[in-house]
Amino acid sequence: MPALSLGHYNIRAPHGLLEDLRDFYCATVGLCIGPRPAFRSHGYWLYAGDNDVLHLSQTRAGEEREVGVVPTFDHVAFLCSDFSAMRAKLVAEGIAHSVDTVPLTGQRQIFFRDPAGNGIELNFRD
Repeated sequence: MPALSLGHYNIRAPHGLLEDLRDFYCATVGLCIGPRPAFRSHGYWLYAGDNDVLHLSQTRAGEEREVGVVPTFDHVAFLCSDFSAMRAKLVAEGIAHSVDTVPLTGQRQIFFRDPAGNGIELNFRD
């Protein structure tokens, strides 16, 4: 049975970093906090429109997660609109980023990192 689409991705982090990630993905990327089942653990589900695309989960007592270590996970990509407004926002917030254009399609991309060092790619077709 083939996969039909991306469901979500999950980031696990200690409480303080978890709150920073929530704020970053909402304020900078434009995701919104939405409904989340009453799990025993603390966390958030962040939505793009009607879809929960990012789950943030707090690490358990004694669980260690190293921030900044090079993982095999490289980045997550979001389809976006208004390239100019997003680029201006990143500049205003002092977020280091790079811009590229996809050969053949002309699609523009912005690349940067979240507070935990995870890669983010924003794709613009406009």
